[in-house]
Amino acid sequence: MTQPINIFWFRRDLRLDDNLGFYEALKSEYPILPIFIFDSEILDQLPEDDARVTFIHNTLQSMRSTLQDEHDSSIAIYHGKPLDIFTELIETYSIHTVYTNHDYEPYAKERDTKVSDMLSENGIAFKTYKDQVIFEKDEVVKKDGDPYVVYTPYMKVWKEKFKSHDLEIFYTNAYLDNLVKHTRLPNLSLSDIGFQTSNQVIAEYTVTPTLIQSYEDTRNFPAKDATSRLGPHLRFGTVSIRKMLKKAIAESNEVFWQELIWREFFMQILWHFPQTTKEAFKPKYDRIEWRNNEDEFKLWCEGKTGYPLVDAGMRQLNKTGFMHNRVRMLVGSFLCKHLLIDWRWGEAYFAEKLHDYEMASNVGNWQWVAGSGVDAAPYFRIFNPTTQIEKFDKDRKYIKTYVPEFDTDEYVDQIVDHKEARERCLKTYKEAVS
Repeated sequence: MTQPINIFWFRRDLRLDDNLGFYEALKSEYPILPIFIFDSEILDQLPEDDARVTFIHNTLQSMRSTLQDEHDSSIAIYHGKPLDIFTELIETYSIHTVYTNHDYEPYAKERDTKVSDMLSENGIAFKTYKDQVIFEKDEVVKKDGDPYVVYTPYMKVWKEKFKSHDLEIFYTNAYLDNLVKHTRLPNLSLSDIGFQTSNQVIAEYTVTPTLIQSYEDTRNFPAKDATSRLGPHLRFGTVSIRKMLKKAIAESNEVFWQELIWREFFMQILWHFPQTTKEAFKPKYDRIEWRNNEDEFKLWCEGKTGYPLVDAGMRQLNKTGFMHNRVRMLVGSFLCKHLLIDWRWGEAYFAEKLHDYEMASNVGNWQWVAGSGVDAAPYFRIFNPTTQIEKFDKDRKYIKTYVPEFDTDEYVDQIVDHKEARERCLKTYKEAVS
C-alpha cells in the first residue's frame, strides 16, 4: 500500500512562512508534497518575456533551494491545466487531502470548483484558507448583509472589526519536517513553459519605518522614490499581509494602513460583483458612446499624446512595468475622458504591462476614473493634465526622466485640445447617464 500524502498547492502565496494554508497542511497527519502549477490557461495569454513569469519562476527556485538545503525536500513544479495535472497526480500518489489558499478572481473560483469536484469524486478532500487578506468576501458588510460600495464606511467598519481581530502570525518552521523527503521533485525551466527571462526586474519592496512615517507627505510626487513597491509582492504572496499590517500599525500611519484596506475593499467588490470585470458597476455608464479611436489609443499606449505627464507615466510603465499611483489616475482619466476610449481597453493594457496587476484593484480603479464604478469620481471631474504638472511635478524631474525630448522641437504635438476634449466628454457622458 502506497504511503498516503497530502498536497499543498502554492498559488498566490509564494513564501514558506506565515502562509496559513501551508501551515495547516504541515500540521496534518500525512507528509506534505508542495506543488506549483504554471497554469497554461493563464500563461497562454502572456508575452513570452513577461516579467511576472520570470519573477514567479525565480521565487520558486529560491524556495526549492531552501527546502532542499535545509529540509531534504523540494517543490514539484508542473505546467498545464490544473485539472489535468491533478488527474496525473492522483495516478502517481495516494492523496488524502489537497490544501491551498483562497483565490477570489472569477477564473480562479471556476478553476477551484472544477478541481474540488474532481478530487471529491476520487475521495480526496480539498481544503482552502484565507491568507491574502485580513477580511474577505462578506466578512465586512452592512447590518442587513449587503456589501459596502463606498470605501469610507467600509474602511470604518473594517477598522472596528479589526480591533477584536487576533492578528496571528503562522510560523511554519517547527513543522517543516513534515514535508515529503525528496529533493529531486519535478522542475521546469522558463523555456520549458515557453518563456524567456525578462529584461524587466520586479523591484524589492521597501517598508521601512521612515517610508511609512513619511508616506502621506511624499506618496503623491512621482519624482520621489517614496512608494513601497509592495504591489507585486502582495499579488504573488512573497510577503504576508499580516506582517505588513503589523508594520503599518507599529508606525501608526493611517494613510499607509488605509491603502491596504483599499485593496481589500476592491477584492470584496469583485467577489460580490464579478460582472464588473466586463460591465460598468453603474449600468447606465455602459450606454456611453465611446469613440475608441485605435490610432489615438496607440499614441496613448506609446506615451505620445503631447501631454508630458501622461506620456511620462505611459513610458515609465512600458519601460519598467511600474507606474506611480498618482500618475495612474491621470493617464486613466485622460484615456476615458479626453479621448473617450473605453476603460476596458486601458484595463487590458495595464493587465498586460503592470508588474503589480491585480484584477480587483485594476478593474476597481479603472471604473473609478471612468466614473462608472463604486465610490467613483463624478463624471464631470476631469483632470487637467497640464495643471497636474504644477501640483505634482513642478520641477519636471519625473517628466524629464521619461520624456527627455520634452520642451524641444522633437516633442509631439498634443493629440487633443484640453478644453474641447472636456466639453466633448461632458456632452457624451451627460447624454448617456442622464
